[in-house]
Amino acid sequence: MTSNAVEGTPLASSVVMTELILPSHTNALDSVFGGTVMSWIDIAAAISAGKHCHENVVTASIDALNFLSPVYAGWVMEIKARVNFVSRTSMEVGVKVEAFEPRLRKRVQTATAYLTFVAIDQSGKPTEVPPLHLETEDDKRRNDKAKKRREHRLKQKEELRR
Repeated sequence: MTSNAVEGTPLASSVVMTELILPSHTNALDSVFGGTVMSWIDIAAAISAGKHCHENVVTASIDALNFLSPVYAGWVMEIKARVNFVSRTSMEVGVKVEAFEPRLRKRVQTATAYLTFVAIDQSGKPTEVPPLHLETEDDKRRNDKAKKRREHRLKQKEELRR
């Protein structure tokens, strides 16, 4: 748990994962593969969701994944994740990806994403998630926006089933 964080709050679910972009992570343009970044986003978000619910979690959806700028070999990437919203058995985790070019001391936001995770019990069934305790105005703002995204996801899911 993050220091000074109250259990069950978005801050307590916070994760910062740091990766050095190596040549093995890059494409022919010397920029990081999007799929590699997607994998790191999924890992950081899963850790965040697991920190909140203290259960195993599975990715239910990834939506609104936006790549904003390229990242090159030698840069350092930070993947920041935290729980924005919880439902009965699922959680939305917001992820912000920033990269730092060490020589130029340049920091850029490179990607954002929202992922939904379902908590899974020992028998492999969805299990209830503890409530999310909102402490700050930013927590409340993120939670309100996450509720709207959830409504949109549920509507899309229903349309796909038709």
